[in-house]
Amino acid sequence: MGWWWWRLYWGLVAVIMMECGGHAEGGEVTYDGRSLIIDGQRKMLFSGSIHYPRSTPQMWPSLIAKAKEGGLDVIQTYVFWNLHEPQPGQYDFSGRYNLVQFIKEIQAQGLYACLRIGPFIESEWNYGGFPFWLHDVPGIVYRSDNEPFKFYMQNFTTKIVNLMKSEGLYASQGGPIILSQIENEYQNIERAFLEKGPSYVRWAAKMAVDLQTGVPWVMCKQTDAPDPVINTCNGMRCGETFGGPNSPNKPSLWTENWTSYYQVYGGKTYIRSAEDIAFQVALFIARNGSYVNYYMYHGGTNFGRTSSAYIITAYYDQAPLDEYGLLRQPKWGHLKELHAAIKLCSTTLLQGARTNFSLGQQQEAIVFQEENGGCVAFLTNYAKQNVTVQFQNIPLELIPKSISILPDCKNITFNSAKVNTVYNDRIIISTQTFDSVSSWEEFKDVIVNFKDVSLKSNELLEHTNTTKDKSDYLWYTLRFEHTLSCTKPVLHAQSFAHVVHAFLNDIYIGAANGSSNVKYFTMDIPIELNDGMNNISILSVMVGLPDSGSFLERRVTGLTTVAIQCNGNEFYNFTNFEWGYKVGLLGEELRIYREENLGDVEWGKNGISINQTLTWYKIIFDAPLGNDPVALNLSSMGKGEAWVNGQSIGRYWISFHDYQGNPSQIMYHVPRSFMKTSGNLLVLLEEAGGNPLQISLNTVTIINTQEHTSYNHFPQ
Repeated sequence: MGWWWWRLYWGLVAVIMMECGGHAEGGEVTYDGRSLIIDGQRKMLFSGSIHYPRSTPQMWPSLIAKAKEGGLDVIQTYVFWNLHEPQPGQYDFSGRYNLVQFIKEIQAQGLYACLRIGPFIESEWNYGGFPFWLHDVPGIVYRSDNEPFKFYMQNFTTKIVNLMKSEGLYASQGGPIILSQIENEYQNIERAFLEKGPSYVRWAAKMAVDLQTGVPWVMCKQTDAPDPVINTCNGMRCGETFGGPNSPNKPSLWTENWTSYYQVYGGKTYIRSAEDIAFQVALFIARNGSYVNYYMYHGGTNFGRTSSAYIITAYYDQAPLDEYGLLRQPKWGHLKELHAAIKLCSTTLLQGARTNFSLGQQQEAIVFQEENGGCVAFLTNYAKQNVTVQFQNIPLELIPKSISILPDCKNITFNSAKVNTVYNDRIIISTQTFDSVSSWEEFKDVIVNFKDVSLKSNELLEHTNTTKDKSDYLWYTLRFEHTLSCTKPVLHAQSFAHVVHAFLNDIYIGAANGSSNVKYFTMDIPIELNDGMNNISILSVMVGLPDSGSFLERRVTGLTTVAIQCNGNEFYNFTNFEWGYKVGLLGEELRIYREENLGDVEWGKNGISINQTLTWYKIIFDAPLGNDPVALNLSSMGKGEAWVNGQSIGRYWISFHDYQGNPSQIMYHVPRSFMKTSGNLLVLLEEAGGNPLQISLNTVTIINTQEHTSYNHFPQ
């Protein structure tokens, strides 16, 4: 291909990108069997998921601008019920939860929005987005044809729709919202509810449509989505796996194209290549797709206690925009070129007749032809080697596992496996270490004993039903007189929680934990009992609630068995014993991570202890100069949570290693908006034992590299 063609091509691309970027105005939204139709025009749409609470309002404009520059037309987000309605009828749309501000920013930058109301969202989000108070509604069965659940689901969905209407944010009102979603991947569990599953689907669809938003509704991974709701695909390979819409009058939409995969503690980073993503997108478009959403385009951060069970704090860091909002190259750039190539010929794709034919054993041509002569071809090579094919009497070389796009059926303007974008690498620069012993202060939290508690029961209480998810922590404590005939006693416990820490007579004796694959675990610790009275205190810990599955309201957490096993077959069972309980830790209850509450406890100022359990540490620091993103390196810590100026930057669990002996995450994002220029308060709750003298404050930047080396200089 000559230089003149490339000059013409990129000139046209520039015009198209400018045209697509600034005119996403609202209007009537309908659809046919080919695409969404906005103001009478069929649309080829590229979308990206950016979740407003996983970033900050200060980050939103830049994230949306980078998405627009990357060739996106739509920003897609879930709505997070547990954030917005923490108690029945009490609503919060402030700060990071300001959904209206987020949608208006999308509109201001000339993009459309897709609002996935759910209100069950999964999303690796605590309890799948449900507020925990739902658990205590009498007779409730989540996500079923169940009157109590339907009442609260309809109430919240209506609240969100009315809020959007009141702000004029639906496209039918001139706003940016062109799609809404009800429910989320329900077909995965529908059979569990027998006849009440399909009837619930029909009810949810009708309930949503009756709200009259003026824009279409979708249900993802729901082949029985009733008309007029559109069933859509989620996954990495919807070009291959999607059976298509359940009606010829509905378009093929891909609501989740996974750009990476979520990561659990103890798991390794999943890196999906730019080439693989591009191949699947091109294939989906070639097979009549007209809407592709990247999940995630920017993952962001699970601040506070918002992540679901065992999910790390960084979310989809390998997305085109990383956790900090920086470009992941070549992923961002390669997809930008793909979007431009498809937009160059979108009219023919949406209006032309489609045919496909073989070019070889593992080669295929898909051609779109308009009556007026417009022609677009997708040439696919599934083989692992180069193949030369004849297409319209022109010999063309197809590289392995690739799709070539020919917007004029003559010239290849894009190949999914040929990356032209320069790779980049993320660089971490240490700006401050915290190795001064005199700068730190500590507070050792209280080990709760039986005599300290008011809540008591003659059985082991279920963890989350007791905490109501107000804390990760629940103390179980008992006292008994040692009259056992043991010579080698072992404390034995079984749990459906995630971690247990055991104390005998105020002395830490050990811990155990489960994993994302091991839901029920056992702890066996040799102990030495005092003559006379002994106190056992077991701290049960959750690291997020489950986010999916049927009958979520029935899930059991916490201790199920506690016993002392002696030599031989002697077994002293304390499961049905008098137990005492306390929800949370003292420092948590007093909120000593906030500056105004620091004086509520006595902080030790004469040096600190390291590798101590249940210890709070605090220090004052200045923000790094400049505008680069900021991260804390917590690689020397164990397990706990971190706060900056009273705002939680999330849980950390450095001591949970993957199969190669590395932590799943050591860098923790501190948004610039969380900090002041100087005098910032950092508070760490160390649960398992760590060394704060070795943590550091860092800035994060990117540099271009000629060759791909690694995505990170640290495990993330």
